[in-house]
Order: sequence, then structure tokens, then C-alpha cells
Amino acid sequence: MNKTFFMKAVIAVSLLFSATLMAEQKETLGDWHVHYSAFNSTSLAPQIASQYDLTRSASKGVLNIAVLDKNTQKAQTPGVSGQVANPLGQVQELEFQQVTEGDASYYLAQFGYTNAETLRFTIQIGEQQTLKFNQEFWLND
Repeated sequence: MNKTFFMKAVIAVSLLFSATLMAEQKETLGDWHVHYSAFNSTSLAPQIASQYDLTRSASKGVLNIAVLDKNTQKAQTPGVSGQVANPLGQVQELEFQQVTEGDASYYLAQFGYTNAETLRFTIQIGEQQTLKFNQEFWLND
């Protein structure tokens, strides 16, 4: 898989989820490039939310994770699990669904939040890698 194909795949997935591109982040963990984005579920088109059994709500977010081999850029399916914690230490276990479309494979999970809340994500990727990040969420009007 070449870089052009990868960029087309990222753009296609982003367009699937919203008319506007969402900020995506990347971490290198071991032999993988882990691409992730967390966003408000109301940015999903209703038909896309329905297709992936996701709830559109001002107080629900979506986490999207794609794992690629850092040398070949081919999609990997190591299994993903994790949790998200709010500032009060309340923890939500994330239930990921794996989605495979052609050569692309990614994981989706939903989570709840309140207004102006910074959430701490801890995601286990495969058996040995952990992705941690914080992100602030706001309720949409």
C-alpha cells in the first residue's frame, strides 16, 4: 500500500464520518502507526450513524482508531479495548466494533460526556501497546 493510497483511505474514512474533516492524530507504538480521532457524534450524517449503529447525541462522542504497520502501511487488526475517564475519575469502558471495508480496517466506540469536560482515554492496542491521550468536549447546541 503506497502513501497515496493511504491518504485516499484516510480521506474516504473522514468523509464517511462528516462533511468536514475531523482532526486526526497519530502515534507510533512499536511496529504500528496508530491513527485516532475523537469527535462529537452529531457530526455524523444520520445515515452513517445508522449504518454503524452509533447514536447521534450532543452528549455522545465517537472514537475512531486505525492501526497500520509502520513499514508496509497495511491495516492491522490487533484488537482494541479501553476506557475513558472524566475529571471526577468516573470510568466508562469502551465497547469497540471492528469495521473492515476493502483494505481498510478500523475500530469505533462511543462514550458519553458533559459540557466542557476533558476526558482521559487509555486504549490497549494488541497485547503490548497502550495509547493515552486527553481531549476536551463541549455539548453542541
